[in-house]
Amino acid sequence: MESLVIKAPAKVNLCLKIIKKRPDGYHEISTIFQKIGLFDELTLEKSAVPGICLTVNNPAVPSDCTNLVYRAAELLMRRREGVWGINIKLHKRIPAGAGLGGGSSDAAAALQGLNRLFDLGLSLHDLQQHAISLGADVPFFLSPWPTASADGIGEILQQVNLRTELWFIIVFPRFSISTAWAYATYSKDIILTNQQKNSILPNSIDDLAQVLTLLHNDFEQVVIPRHPEIAAIQKSLIQAGAEGALLSGSGSSVFGVFKNREVCDKAVVQLAKSLSGDIFMAPGLCQE
Repeated sequence: MESLVIKAPAKVNLCLKIIKKRPDGYHEISTIFQKIGLFDELTLEKSAVPGICLTVNNPAVPSDCTNLVYRAAELLMRRREGVWGINIKLHKRIPAGAGLGGGSSDAAAALQGLNRLFDLGLSLHDLQQHAISLGADVPFFLSPWPTASADGIGEILQQVNLRTELWFIIVFPRFSISTAWAYATYSKDIILTNQQKNSILPNSIDDLAQVLTLLHNDFEQVVIPRHPEIAAIQKSLIQAGAEGALLSGSGSSVFGVFKNREVCDKAVVQLAKSLSGDIFMAPGLCQE
């Protein structure tokens, strides 16, 4: 095998609770990740030219060692003896800095793809050990599960069985929110305590009604006061037929949950007339 193409899905957080700040500066969370059918695409190709060459279709996304894909390639290729070269083409569709996990998913795809392309023989556990040094969301994207609960800093995963069809509209308001800022502001302005924190998450989701009971994101307490347009987008999604709407991750993307594709299709047309952000429609991914 000289090359391969691999897709990297986005995610939304159906629930996100910040439990506490740890002595090492990281925050423990309790969340439910859901992969969705919005994808970046990586093309990996062996090269006779030594080293890593990364090209990105979006000039706003770096193609140097600050990109998680580049760092993932560096991590794995240290395990390969001799002279090697790899060309990586990253086609971005997931907006960056949007709370959709695009960078983490790209890194996971790079780890998986390079392991296959160079026949490195690394197990899923091995890859996830590498992944945690790249970002707390990366182990989830390596997992085969489309839906999972996560504890710790996001690396302690458990499969959640999703037994209902979900459709999403994601609105990216074309500005980014720093995850570091969101955590720091939450730590400063909101009392972090385990009291009144119910961190027990379900191991199965049976229907849309259960999804709606889960929708919660602690980051909204600091993000919406700073960016009131987030609340306006949520209102627009509900008016367009969403059963619920929530900030994803630390933002800035907002997603609406819809009961079927038909309602979703109609809502996209309506929202395109009233909102100025980027609008994506995507199904929730299901276990194959």
